[in-house]
Amino acid sequence: MIVGVPREIKDGENRVALTPAGAIVLRQHGHRILLETDAGEGSGYSDDEYRSADAEIAANAKQVWEQAQLLLKVKEPLPPEYAYLRPDLVVFTYLHLASSEGLTRALLDSGVTALGYETVQTESGTLPLLVPMSEVAGKMAVQVGARYLECDFGGRGTLVGGVPGVPPAEVVIIGCGLVGINAAKVAMGLGAHVTILDIDHERLRYLDDIMHGNVITVYSNPLTVARAAKYADLLVGAVLVPGARAPKLVTEEVVRSMKRGSVIVDVSVDQGGCVETIRPTSHSDPVYVLHGVIHYAVPNIPAAVPRTATQALANATIPYVLDLADHGVDEATKRNSALRHGLNVRGGKVVHPAVAEAFGMQAAEG
Repeated sequence: MIVGVPREIKDGENRVALTPAGAIVLRQHGHRILLETDAGEGSGYSDDEYRSADAEIAANAKQVWEQAQLLLKVKEPLPPEYAYLRPDLVVFTYLHLASSEGLTRALLDSGVTALGYETVQTESGTLPLLVPMSEVAGKMAVQVGARYLECDFGGRGTLVGGVPGVPPAEVVIIGCGLVGINAAKVAMGLGAHVTILDIDHERLRYLDDIMHGNVITVYSNPLTVARAAKYADLLVGAVLVPGARAPKLVTEEVVRSMKRGSVIVDVSVDQGGCVETIRPTSHSDPVYVLHGVIHYAVPNIPAAVPRTATQALANATIPYVLDLADHGVDEATKRNSALRHGLNVRGGKVVHPAVAEAFGMQAAEG
């Protein structure tokens, strides 16, 4: 099979979908690898490293898209790439379709088969291709939030860890999944006073155990969210409903009640965000201020640390890429139930239930 890897064109996106090590594995299975020139440059991988892995380098994106049978990306296709979509192409990438009707329509109109990393799900409920980026994004959320709390960036001028005699910052995390747990680890490590909210008692209990009581766990409801947001210096949105649009848990009224110069980092923005006042930003223009509160809403946070993020993502995706390349999409999704959950759009129809529900559609059979 011809496996294509174009250079990412999303603002600030420096990750690449395949490392030279991954290219070697695919070549060992007899597949042809075609990368756009400089596709790996942002992650520190040169064209020569891919050539050494027996991959071919294409002069432009058009060559990659047109020749590929299986196309690997990190982020969703953008409007300049829609013309490349076609019925006999399989695209495997992060899609987050529930928050993008325009992309969903483009995929449907093209007849392409599109699988989303974020909806690949094992029988135990784990999202193995979301895990590594959730870990990175969770840690980055606090790192970014700490920076924007500095007065040079418009924040309150609060040091996250405080100093003796001066209390630390109040970090409030909504969501106790992988993003939330990793955010809590970093915030606690910096010395912040950490509160985390969720509706899953077991997750709250687990976090209380592993953090040895150093993080305050609170059952999430409108009243507790409003109360916590009011005292937060940094609020991290870390809510995930697999494949579906994130619920709006922090209302505009709650944002109005927050401290001036406080910071919101909504990691769930790629699924629509859990804060009512949130809108997607970019690495080149990452924040805006509304009601005196700094909003950071970059959908591809891990792109800021592409070397780490690319390696983590590629390590997780390569077994699934091999399944698709070795067996084709029909056989691979029959053999691998986790990969079957990854199917979002096929043959002009939405096949993932959560995506279909987001747009009031009926999910078709994959």
